[in-house]
Amino acid sequence: MPRPLSRRELIRKLRRANLSGPFSGAKHHYMLYGKVKIFIPNPHTGDIGFKIIKRIMIDIGISETQWDQL
Repeated sequence: MPRPLSRRELIRKLRRANLSGPFSGAKHHYMLYGKVKIFIPNPHTGDIGFKIIKRIMIDIGISETQWDQL
């Protein structure tokens, strides 16, 4: 199970996974994985929970082992 991350750490990991961005959206920033938009949570205090990180991992098709190696 992925551990909670700060928004900055999440963006770093997603860039290592070859996503581009973040870009400004209407309400949330997003990153691109090919033609797929992955929305990034807004920068509030606290870490991003494992449920959101797990959903992002599923969306980009990456396993927990691969995620831990990023």
